[in-house]
Order: sequence, then C-alpha cells, then structure tokens
Amino acid sequence: MTEQLGEYFLSLSRRKKAAILLGTDVFFSMFSLWLAMSLRLGEFYQPTGRMVYVFIAAPIIVIPIFIRLGLYRAIIRYIGIRALWTIAQATTLYALIFAAFVFHLGSIGVFPRTVPALNWMIMLLLVGSSRFLARWWLSDSYFRIVGQYGNREYGKKNVVIYGAGNAGVQLASALIHGREFKAVAFIDDDVSLQKQKINGLRIYALSALTSLISRYKITDVLLAIPSASHARRNEIIRVLETYPVHVRSVPGINEIANGKITFDAVQEVDIADLLGRDAVPPRLDLLHANISNKVVMVTGAGGSIGSELCRQIVACKPASLVLFEVNEFQLYSIHQELTGFANENIKIVPILGSITHQKRIEEVCRAFSVQTIYHAAAYKHVPLVEQNPGEAIWNNIFGTLRLAEAAIAAQVETFVLISTDKAVRPTNTMGASKRFAELILQALSQNSALHQKTRFTMVRFGNVLGSSGSVVPLFRQQIAKGGPVTVTDARIIRYFMTIPEAAELVIQAGAMGQGGDVFVLDMGEPVRIVDLAKRMIRLSGFEVKTQERPHGDIEIIYTGLRPGEKLYEELLIGDNVSQTEHEKIMRAQESVIEWEKLSRLLAELEQAVTQSDFEAARTILKLAVTGFAPQCEIIDEVSLALKNGLPT
Repeated sequence: MTEQLGEYFLSLSRRKKAAILLGTDVFFSMFSLWLAMSLRLGEFYQPTGRMVYVFIAAPIIVIPIFIRLGLYRAIIRYIGIRALWTIAQATTLYALIFAAFVFHLGSIGVFPRTVPALNWMIMLLLVGSSRFLARWWLSDSYFRIVGQYGNREYGKKNVVIYGAGNAGVQLASALIHGREFKAVAFIDDDVSLQKQKINGLRIYALSALTSLISRYKITDVLLAIPSASHARRNEIIRVLETYPVHVRSVPGINEIANGKITFDAVQEVDIADLLGRDAVPPRLDLLHANISNKVVMVTGAGGSIGSELCRQIVACKPASLVLFEVNEFQLYSIHQELTGFANENIKIVPILGSITHQKRIEEVCRAFSVQTIYHAAAYKHVPLVEQNPGEAIWNNIFGTLRLAEAAIAAQVETFVLISTDKAVRPTNTMGASKRFAELILQALSQNSALHQKTRFTMVRFGNVLGSSGSVVPLFRQQIAKGGPVTVTDARIIRYFMTIPEAAELVIQAGAMGQGGDVFVLDMGEPVRIVDLAKRMIRLSGFEVKTQERPHGDIEIIYTGLRPGEKLYEELLIGDNVSQTEHEKIMRAQESVIEWEKLSRLLAELEQAVTQSDFEAARTILKLAVTGFAPQCEIIDEVSLALKNGLPT
C-alpha cells in the first residue's frame, strides 16, 4: 500500500505536490497551536470565543511566509541539510509575527506567554521531520520505480567507497540520487575512523573487503581520494588488483572545482595512477617566458599534444593564440573549447591550412605578428606512415622545412619542434622523418646566414597516455567487449607520460633553448605493455585467461610486431647528455649535418618523393639519419597497386 502511495505521489504534477504540502502545513499550524495550549494548560484545550480567530490566523500568517522562503519550490526527495536551516528561519519568523499578532489583540489575559515558544518548537519539529520523512519515503519509492522500469533490482550495483573523507561523503550522497550504484560501506586507512558511521554507512579497514564482497555481493570499489598523489593511488590500486572487483575512481579535484565533472561521475581508473608518477611542479618563469603577452601559434592545434599545448598556453595569458590546423573538425572543436574559458582579452584565431604551404604560413605569421611557434603537426602513427611513406616525408620533413623558412622570413622569435623518441636509431619511416626534421632545424641554427632572429629548439619524448593511437583506449574497448586483448609482443616496452605533463615540459624546455638545442624529457621507468594490459583487465573486475587459468575471463593474444615497430624505444642517440636547470629536462648533444650537404639531400629527397621513388627516398633517409635500420620492405599501398596493374 505504501509503495503504491509513494508511486502515486511521484506521478503527480509539481503543482499538486505543492498543494498537498501546503494543506499539510495548514494542519500543522493549527495542530501545533492546539498542542501548545494543551501542554501549557495541562488538559485537552477547546478554543472558544475570540481564540477561534487566533487559530484561523495561524495558517493565514504561516503560508505566505513559507511561500516567500521557497518551502514549496524544493524537490522533497532531494532536500538536504540546508533545507533544515530554511525551515528554521521560516518557522521562527512565523512564531515571532504570530506572537506579536495575538498579544496586539489584547488577548494576553487568556493567552499564556509561554505558548508562542511552545508553538514555535512544535511547528519546527512537525515541518522539519515531515519533510525529511517524506524524503526517505519518496527516495525509496523512486528507486523502486527505477528498478522496475530499468529491469534491474532497484537499478543499482552494491559498491564500496574507498576513502571516508569529504570526497567520499559527497560521493555517497550523490549516489543516493543516481541510478547505477548503491554505496553499502566505506573503507579507509585511518584507524580512528574505522568502526564509525557516516550517513548510516560503516567505515571498515581494507582487510574487511573480502567479507564485504561476500556479504553484499560487491561489484565495484570506487576510489574517492582525488587529492592523493599518483604514487599513493598506485599503491592502493596494486592492493585492490587482487580482489575480484571493478576498480573505478572519482574525478580529480581540478575537474570537480572547474565544474567539468561532478562527484557522482565515476570513471575508469586513470592510467596515470598505474604509473605512480607525480609531475614536478612547473617553473613559472619558464612557462611564461615565450607566451605571456606574446602572439603564439600552434600547428596541429587540434591533435592530442597540440590541443593540450593550447590549453596551457591560454592559461599563461598570451596576447593572441593562432590555432593552425588542417583538420576542419579538430580546429572547430579546440576553438570552441578555448573560447569557452579563455580570458576575453586573449584573441583566439582559428586558421585552416597545411604546414606544407609556405606562402600561407608566412602570410599568417606576418598578419598576426607571431612571436612563438609550437610545431606539433605531424603524421605519427607508425604502421600507417609505413604504408604511406611519401605523404609522411612530405608532411613531417618538408612541412617542417616550409614552416621553418616561413618563420625565418616573418622573423618569428622562437620555434619549438615536438619530436619523438622514435627519432633515435629509427626502424620506421615515421621515426626517420622526425629525426630528419630535427636535422633541418639544427642545420638552420648553425648557419647564421640563413636566419637572423629565429631560435630553433627541439623537444623529444616518448608515448603520451590517451593520445591518438595509444594502446590504452584500445585496451579499454577490447576489455569492454569481453576480449581478447591484443599485444604485439610480450617483450615490448614503452615510456609513458601524461599529455598535460608532456605539454608543460615542452613549454618549459622551449624557453631554455639557445638555438639548435635537442631537449629530452625524463620519461621515468619504462612499462611492459603486457603488464599494463594485465593490470587493466584485473582492475576491470576480470581475471586474465592463461594456460594456468583456463577459466579466466579475458585472454591476451600476441599479434607480432607491426611494420616498423621496435621492441624498445630510446631517447638518446649517443651518451653526450647534460642536465639543465629543470630536473625533468636534459640537453642532448647530437650529431649535425651542415646545411650545404643537408640541402642537397633535401633536393634529392624531394625529387624521389615527387616521382614516388620510395627506394631512393629510403636510401637518402639512411644517409642522413644515424642508425636508421628499416625493419620491413617498402609497402606504399598506391605504388604496390600500380605495380601490380590493378585498376586505378
């Protein structure tokens, strides 16, 4: 009966619900006055004479006050502790006005002085308790409806919240009104909190997790420790990996504070937490040196690194930011994002264009008086570049050359190339093309006759988490589908860094360059890709299927190295490296080819690519790039199709 009544009440319109509340408060105002008189006189009171008008006046006074203070605008099943303060204010104001009214009528002789105080306390108790009782009743009915129509038992999974601090408490409150999770307990490492209760949920030690999983059929553990360091979160995650639960986390404090995400927006564990690597606080002087009050341009502004560079550049308050991008949708997306939070004094200019069009770039640099360029535009996906070597050479090598020449002509002050660890002793066309791009900037820097003002700097680093082509989103998709998870080789290792940290270090390294510098970022410890895959499977609540565990959930399959892929990546060609003023940035002393020789190689390379002679192009790359040892035959799809006489 109560379930049906609750569902009926929820189905009513907002106006009808407010009318029911209003009628209830009319009754409470008269009942509390009667009860106050009865308690004061010690008998069941019966109003007579002028006192009947006093009872009629009570709701006439209370209802306008309650309406004015918004007691009928609140959604009952969502009211919180702040509503109690509003109720206290409303009932207090009513009690004062009511007391002034009855005493003004001269009924003091028949109206005891203590009755207004009793009336206020009873009214506060009735109104407040009725609201919170209704909240409990209606919330229960609401989730019963969700369970019925969502075809799930109450529509929720039982979860444990790890962390009983402010974030954990707010998460538990938010989950009450959500549809997916039901918090049944807290886990916290603080011994003083254990065995205590918060909002009816008991706090346990981590050792109790096994029994909680068994007792409540726990499916997920939600990490509510957004302020913890990556190293600390990694420690906790390593322990939780051993339990048969899906580990998720609440967003970071910055995302919550900026209003991008709410506490109940639980998400997969951040892979940065698995690395246990905490970013070093940036040097503000280096961050602002090439950006603050300057005109900055980012090529490849819509890509993974380029877009993060743009976000951090805007935070450093440039005079203007030019977004240079060949992809229309990516340009639109980053422009919309930046105009949403950029200071109105910062001019954001979206420019469509290719870095291979020197005239276009030079016009852009002159039109906006560009002072700093961050060159992030490049083809980076190793297998795709291997299948399209001509376009990769044209974009990565000649695009960089055209951009550099345009920067010199427009007298740009600083030019920073975003390079890669794959440029070191490359085994693929992508790495070779990026090292050739480095050689171009090094040669230009050495020849003062070629430039008078522009300072060229290169920053080399490894893989960034979450970038286009990263294994992390691929693994997530494969796990979500039930596997298998594909890894190219059990021995393959990679260096990883988060996109924000990489962009931050790129900006700081660019400020330290004197001209022709190659900076290398400290990528930390290398990660075995297969270990990363196993951890992601376990943290998703599954067991890795192996020969030893044939009944596991998700299998890892080894597909073999892809064309041009290396087992190990390096950051340095030689051993000549020196520390800089920043602990995470090193300066490499790499071999340089003089401009006269390099320009001849460039001319030959351009002719080879124009004629689609990729054998000749590869020979030139070998001559220029130290240690270039291709791992596969040339597999340009277009050339192969034409050679085999296929229809065009």
